[in-house]
Amino acid sequence: MTIRISDPRKQTAFIHKAAHEVGFEACAITHAGRMDDLRPRLERFVALGHHGTMGWMEETMDRRGHPRTLWPEARAIVMVGLNYGPASDPMETLDQRDVGTISVYARNRDYHDIIKGRLKTLASKIVARLGGGVKVFVDTAPVMEKPLAHAAGLGWQGKHTNLVSREHGSWLFLGAIFTTLELPGDKPERDHCGSCTQCLDICPTQAFPAPYQLDARRCISYLTIEHKGPIPAEFRKAMGNRIYGCDDCLAVCPWNKFASIAREAKLTARDDLNAPKLADLLALDDAGFRALFSGSPIKRIGRDRFVRNCLVAAGNSTDTALVPLIEALLNDRAALVRGAAVWAMRELAPETLQGPSDETDPYVLEEWAA
Repeated sequence: MTIRISDPRKQTAFIHKAAHEVGFEACAITHAGRMDDLRPRLERFVALGHHGTMGWMEETMDRRGHPRTLWPEARAIVMVGLNYGPASDPMETLDQRDVGTISVYARNRDYHDIIKGRLKTLASKIVARLGGGVKVFVDTAPVMEKPLAHAAGLGWQGKHTNLVSREHGSWLFLGAIFTTLELPGDKPERDHCGSCTQCLDICPTQAFPAPYQLDARRCISYLTIEHKGPIPAEFRKAMGNRIYGCDDCLAVCPWNKFASIAREAKLTARDDLNAPKLADLLALDDAGFRALFSGSPIKRIGRDRFVRNCLVAAGNSTDTALVPLIEALLNDRAALVRGAAVWAMRELAPETLQGPSDETDPYVLEEWAA
């Protein structure tokens, strides 16, 4: 028979130990009732239009504003972190214009699956030994993981709005377990950014209107992942060869000197995704895309958006060897791809382009011909 732990401090110690046993590198606890109401902050973000086309942020604003709005019975929140530190500088491929640069987090398996499985294991351990009710959340639910992690003490939200940890730098995946247990909270972390502005200064598209503020509409991660239409003309050159996400503001953070390489093999970069050749990616059809990115977070944006990104990178490459591949995409079934191919051709071989592949296609004419 399992003897339940009733002393709150021993309960906390058990949770910390169990979290590390199931593979999380960081664990901290905060009180649900002591969290600030984040709705005013979210309302300002949406009112300024900084959420772009992410309508779900506006739709879930009330539930995101406070953890007890999402689950009124919640008393404590266990925040956990899984290190995904890269083995090399994630910016080292930015000057290799014949390849694409993929954000570190997307170079192997989808972290949602990895974290959710471990969260469920940890939650089961908590219920078995401590009792109470639990709910687990990764970042697909309307939960503000970064402010919660800050309040719990896993790190602080830096000037780039991402979490920074003194032990793991910028490279932590977050997960949350809401529980009805009354648990002592850990000490919140204070801001250690000081006068440093490296994360703001390096942004290729100037996506930070001020420290601690992000305009997603200008962010390459948003543009290459969430944005469904053509990449706005003003950001195409700045994208360089970034074909899925952007790590610049994370990678330059001085706190990364304390970071370690990910221990989880499923989060270690695949060789074929470290610096994939643009020529190979431009040749992907739907079946090839699904096969290459099976189990990857990249799969969710679909082949057309991904090839759109690769065509922008190709247009920025100065590599005329890519012209035949781009030319073949001028007649792609997807207008999004056709339009991106028009722009890439105009960058690499304008003399060979007689006009848009479909003169009647306003998408190509109006959106990409700029």
